[in-house]
Amino acid sequence: MSYALITEEPIDEAAVRAAVQSDTAGALVMFHGIIRNHDGGQSVNSLDYSHHPQAQEFLEKIIAEEEERTGLKVSAVHRVGPLKIGDAALVAASAAAHRKEAFEAIENLVERIKAEVPIWKKQHFTSGSSEWVGL
Repeated sequence: MSYALITEEPIDEAAVRAAVQSDTAGALVMFHGIIRNHDGGQSVNSLDYSHHPQAQEFLEKIIAEEEERTGLKVSAVHRVGPLKIGDAALVAASAAAHRKEAFEAIENLVERIKAEVPIWKKQHFTSGSSEWVGL
């Protein structure tokens, strides 16, 4: 069962994991992209994630393609809207019989999501300034 979701709600990490877990998987790898308090030498207060109306379709396509390419189960949820330091912005998972394949699948999945899903973030710095990233 593929699981791909763009949401404004906090990410249900158990659902991301459950989507890939199986009796045949000896390795389950999860990635958590967490909002940090700094970027480019500046202190960050919070972020706002915006997305294209078709972002969900882009994410679903990537999940399907990666499952087809690897033969593994993968899943991902990306949060949009206002997020604070410590919030999870992206949670992704892969499962395989062995760890090497699971690690390789999760790395490729996350890189593709970052490069191909039309989601942009606006960072709010403690200085009062802000900056768009990924436009």
